Amino acid sequence: MATPAVRMFRRLEGLFCVYKPSGVHWKLVRDSIETNLLKVLNATPSQPLPQEVRFLAQPSTETEAPKGLTLSATSVPVLSKHPLVSGPEFQNIQVGVGHRLDAFSSGVLVLGVGNGNKTLNDLYRTRVTRDYTLEGEFGTATDDFTHTGGVVERSTYEHITQDKLERVLAMLEGANQKALLMYSNVDMRSQEAYEMAVQGLLGPEGKSAPILTGLRCIHFQPPNFILEVQCLNETQKYLRKVVHEIGLELRSTAVCKGIRRTRDGLFTLQDALTRHHWTAADITQAIRQYHSSKKHRKHSLSWDNLNYILLSTDSALIQSS
Repeated sequence: MATPAVRMFRRLEGLFCVYKPSGVHWKLVRDSIETNLLKVLNATPSQPLPQEVRFLAQPSTETEAPKGLTLSATSVPVLSKHPLVSGPEFQNIQVGVGHRLDAFSSGVLVLGVGNGNKTLNDLYRTRVTRDYTLEGEFGTATDDFTHTGGVVERSTYEHITQDKLERVLAMLEGANQKALLMYSNVDMRSQEAYEMAVQGLLGPEGKSAPILTGLRCIHFQPPNFILEVQCLNETQKYLRKVVHEIGLELRSTAVCKGIRRTRDGLFTLQDALTRHHWTAADITQAIRQYHSSKKHRKHSLSWDNLNYILLSTDSALIQSS
């Protein structure tokens, strides 16, 4: 029969997401959550100790004549099962981390508990896209593409307009769209490509270079600007390099001041638990919400991939005409 702690742990198994603040390593986030869960699991009321029958010597009185040792069957608790002897019921639990964020990035970080780790691996074998907001600043280039790195160049930026920036973004998005289609190894004018797009399966086969599936400017006030990015197989270092290359394309320089992940697959900022909610109760509720939302989204279409099919088909028709 399962103990109360085991029953609670089974309710915790699954996927959820938290908000990782900037300046905190993802390992510290994972360890904090694991520690919180262990404390709650081991604080649950334990079951009564099992009993065993032992034959114990009966105390003899002075009035009784010595007739040898008298034994009687007695039920006593099994002290080897006591928590003070055996230790806590849960010594450790496996908390897995999905697509990681480096220490200087913030946003949605997906984690799995127990058998949720297998689901986590299955999730990232699919073509999961992620959304980011990138804060950039024109006029400076550094050795690590961040605003805190060593400055290697300064340049003017007064000639940059929002129209020029958006043209560069459109060029980058088009180049990455071609890369996505190339890595997919599917004829974009075929029925197979359309069916894969409907099912959300259109994307690179296996490992590929980072691909930007969407790129737009949501704020422009020189020298500062903010980009919204959708991507596959990216790293935060790659995204900082993208900001740097955008500056070069505009005959200037640029550094990345901040990276925030706003979506990772099905998980969004609205689903992310802040630090004060990294408790067993909130995590259990978040896992339940994930399972319910997964059922509702199971048959949803991948509109991004459909757009790629339509754009690619239009391009193909234009080239053939």
